Amino acid sequence: MSRTLFVTLLLLAALAALLIGAMNAQSVAVELAFARLQAPLGLALVTAFALGILAGLLGRAWWVAQLLSERGRLRRALRAAETEVRAAKAEVDAARRVGA
Repeated sequence: MSRTLFVTLLLLAALAALLIGAMNAQSVAVELAFARLQAPLGLALVTAFALGILAGLLGRAWWVAQLLSERGRLRRALRAAETEVRAAKAEVDAARRVGA
């Protein structure tokens, strides 16, 4: 189901890019910090949109990496706390056996 949805959305995005490109065929100058390019307006729009999507995905990937790192740190802390609780329980059980 999700693969079909992904392919459908991808095809719709490609169709939208083709429509934007076809409807905006006039040429524009794109000035970058290091160069000046001539490109059709549709191509410039689609390229800017794609670069924005990639920048967003990169930012999200960084955020997910931080979450995974924190999850690992919390799991290690939980294991250490569980080990301390087991050791304390064993001491209490041993003290009860000696006192009984």
